[in-house]
Amino acid sequence: MINQLKKLVEHSTEDEVKSLLFHMLLRINMAEEKEQAQLVKDLKDTYRGFVEFKRSQAETEKTYRAVHILFGDSASGSLKLALKERDEGEVKVLSFSDMFSIGPVWKLHEERGIRHRYEWLNNHILFEGDDLTEHHERFNETISKIEAIPDHIPITIWAGENAHEQTAMRYVLYLLKEKQNDLFIMNTTHSHTLHTGELSPEKVGMLYEYEKNSAPLNKEQRLEFEEEWQELSATQEILRIWENGEIKRVCEDYYDQYIIHTAKKLHKELENHGFMKSARLIGEVLGHVDQYIGDGYFEYRVRHLIMNGVFEIEGVPKAMRFYSVKLK
Repeated sequence: MINQLKKLVEHSTEDEVKSLLFHMLLRINMAEEKEQAQLVKDLKDTYRGFVEFKRSQAETEKTYRAVHILFGDSASGSLKLALKERDEGEVKVLSFSDMFSIGPVWKLHEERGIRHRYEWLNNHILFEGDDLTEHHERFNETISKIEAIPDHIPITIWAGENAHEQTAMRYVLYLLKEKQNDLFIMNTTHSHTLHTGELSPEKVGMLYEYEKNSAPLNKEQRLEFEEEWQELSATQEILRIWENGEIKRVCEDYYDQYIIHTAKKLHKELENHGFMKSARLIGEVLGHVDQYIGDGYFEYRVRHLIMNGVFEIEGVPKAMRFYSVKLK
C-alpha cells in the first residue's frame, strides 16, 4: 500500500499535489466545529477522489488526440453529442461550470486567488446543500486536467462574445502560457446567441465543421490574451460585462436601478403593489438583459436591496423560490 501511494505521488504533477493538499487543508478548516469522525470521512473522500482522478487520467492520457475546453455544462454536453454523432474518435472535452462574468478573478491563476473567489461566492451567492464545495472541487480538478494535457495535443477553446466566456478564455490561455500546444479559438458569436450554452448539438456540430480547419493562435495573439488576463486579474471588481468587443469592469450595483425599474413595471402590470415571487422578478430581469450574468448574481443584488430598505420581504431568502418581495 505504501509503495502504491509513493507511485501515485511520483506520477502526479506539482500542481496536482498542491491541489490535493489544498483540498485536504480546506476540509480540515471547514471541519473545525465538526466531530472527528466526519473529518476523517471528508479526508477519505478527498483521497478517493484524487485516486479516481489519477486512474481516469492514466486510462485516457495516451488515447485522446484532441482537447476541447468550454465554459458551462450545457455547452460541453452539446459538444459531446455533436462529436459522438461524427465519430471523431478519442476527444477529451473539459468544462468549467463557473460563471466568470461575476465574482472576483483577482489572482485566479494562483491558489490564493481561487480561495479568495471561493470565499466571495460562499458569502454572496446562494448554493443549495454542498453544491458550492463540489463546485470548488470540480474547478480545481478541471485546472489539474488542463495542466496535465500533453504538449503535442491540440487544444480548442470555445467562446462566444460575452464577459463570461471571454474572461474564462483569457484565464485558460494564461494557464496554458508555458505549453507548446497548438491553440485554437472556436468563435460561437455568429450564431446570434448570448452564450455557447444556448446552442443545440446540431448547431455546435455545424460550427465545429465550419471552424475546425482554422489556424492556431500565433505567439503574438497568445501574448496579447495573456497580458489582458494579467490586467483583469490585478483588479478587485466583481462584475464584468461585454461592450464594444471588450470586457468592461463595472460596479457591483450596476444593475440595481434596472432591478428596481423592473419591479415597478411588474407592480403596474399586476395592478397592485403586493408581494411578487423573487423568482418572477429575477426571471424578468434575466429575460431583458443582453449580458450573460446568471440568476445567482441578480438574486444576490435583490437581497442587497432588501437589506438597504428598497424592498420588503415575505418568506425566508434561502433560495429565490422561498421568498417574495415588493417595493416599499
